Amino acid sequence: MLCDPPVRSQRRAQNAVRFLVAILIAIFLDGGSAAAEIVGRSPRVLILHPYDERLPASSIAGENARNRLIEATSGNVDLFSEFLDLSRFPEEAHIDRMAGYMSEKYVDRRPDVVIALGESATRFIVNNRKAIAPDAKIVFCGFGRDSASKLNLPADVIGVFSEFAIAKTLELARALQPDAKHLFIIGGSAAFDRIWLDSARTDLAVASKDYATIYLEGLAIDEFAERASRFPPDSIVLFLTILADSTGRNFLPKDALGIVAAKASAPIYGPYDTYVGQGVVGGNSVTFESLGNAVAGLALDALAGKPITDIEVPQTFFADARQLKRWGLSESSLPAETALSFREPTLWEQHGDLVAGAIALVALQALIITGLLFERRRRFAAEGESSLRLLELVHMNQSATAGALSASIAHELNQPLGAILSNAEAAETILKGKTPDLDLIQQILADIRDDDQRAGDIILRLRGMLKKRSEIDWQEFDLNEVVDGAICILRAEAAKKQVAVSAEQSGRRLPVRADKVHLQQVILNLATNAMDAMVESVTANRKLVFQTALQGDTKVEMSISDTGRGIPKDHLDSIFDAFHTTKPTGTGLGLSIARAIVETYGGKIWADNRVGGGAVFRFVLPLAEAT
Repeated sequence: MLCDPPVRSQRRAQNAVRFLVAILIAIFLDGGSAAAEIVGRSPRVLILHPYDERLPASSIAGENARNRLIEATSGNVDLFSEFLDLSRFPEEAHIDRMAGYMSEKYVDRRPDVVIALGESATRFIVNNRKAIAPDAKIVFCGFGRDSASKLNLPADVIGVFSEFAIAKTLELARALQPDAKHLFIIGGSAAFDRIWLDSARTDLAVASKDYATIYLEGLAIDEFAERASRFPPDSIVLFLTILADSTGRNFLPKDALGIVAAKASAPIYGPYDTYVGQGVVGGNSVTFESLGNAVAGLALDALAGKPITDIEVPQTFFADARQLKRWGLSESSLPAETALSFREPTLWEQHGDLVAGAIALVALQALIITGLLFERRRRFAAEGESSLRLLELVHMNQSATAGALSASIAHELNQPLGAILSNAEAAETILKGKTPDLDLIQQILADIRDDDQRAGDIILRLRGMLKKRSEIDWQEFDLNEVVDGAICILRAEAAKKQVAVSAEQSGRRLPVRADKVHLQQVILNLATNAMDAMVESVTANRKLVFQTALQGDTKVEMSISDTGRGIPKDHLDSIFDAFHTTKPTGTGLGLSIARAIVETYGGKIWADNRVGGGAVFRFVLPLAEAT
């Protein structure tokens, strides 16, 4: 380590004297207690991540540890985070450079506790402890006792042990697919990937004998996907990790999983709960939230001077209900207490209040009708009034059903329904006459048919948007058509809010390859946000403009601009983050969902403020003809 400058060395010596005096006073006042209180400053905790910030496992564990430390200390803690990026840079030279850099960085702020997330981060801090945090307590999480024994950890390095046993994941797969004949195990080419493969060979040595077992390794990502497309239907597929493929291309394991799962012809299972939603049926794992909370508990006890010992976090089974449905696997075969994600709620769970209201309304109608039947002879003179009341109740029932839809849909449907009602009343009046005009009745019936067709067209146009989907419907279509459809859906809402809607579309066809309903949802999210932003604007200035254009020879650009209040500058970088919102009643999910959809189809989305006031949201997508 480089020598400190003279002034800094003198200051450190003075601080050391003060610190020693404070410790002696604390020990004297505490009667010799082992707890050494940190005096004159907040405790310092360094969280070490083994890879980069995109890896969900360490990000989730680290964030949960951070949150618990802040909550337990009421914010009186100085937190630091470092990302070692050892997947992309495993070389010793990089490790030495990182150790030297961190030694200098923390020379005046030595950590009191270091939290190491995973085996690689633990090895790093143990090997470089003297240079970076010589007096710190080290706590770790993310691997098991066997791995810890191979590291020869010092006795004062304490951890949260967890077992990522692939055999447990195979146990889940066996329960769901008892007739499977083939077993495929997939792993990448990075050092961590090879460790996983070696562990799987050991853990599955006995169980794999019941299957025709093949280990897929040393392949490029496209080769993995191509092999996955040819798996026999009676196969179990265990996806370990792919941090790098045979070409040296780096991945987040969940992203590599998504590429393989999209082509797979048999169910895939994995040992991490972060794989849920990426194509796995399920698996067995320790949740990274529980790891973060447990290791933070050890850090808090260490800061308080309490004795700490190794602990263990139990595993749990998890499954994806959508993948069970996709492969025709029974939920009843899942082990007890399996955490099931993405289960579709029942009709009662979704619309219990609405169903109860409809039942009560129907019961009320039946009661009134029954009463009218019993009283018909005695109250013949009031029959007309009673019939009118019955029609009013029927209208209430229609309003209750329409109330489940959005206000804009209800407004647009109200016009043809109102026309149908008026024609029916006119026909009723004509039929009560002595000589009904049948030609006029025929014309009225024709008008009723036309209005019914108009209402049906409105419902049909929205049916695709409201329909629940289990997988992406890839198709090639003109982006301009999606914009036109979205404008039709928004027309009534825009009129209600007195917003002028216009479209400036490219003169040529703009083909993209994606799910049309998903892109329509992006446009609706952005447009409804834009209309909300113009509520406080002068009515004459409320303008919503849709623009499409070709960007270069390979991309399509879509923009939605408004004349509202704009976006605060300090919110521009985080406006697409989940749960970030500037609206009092907003959920903060609309824009994050829009970003997720656009990025799924290889695009990019961003927001800016317009020079003349208001905001503009843009996204680009690959041109289908260029792919």
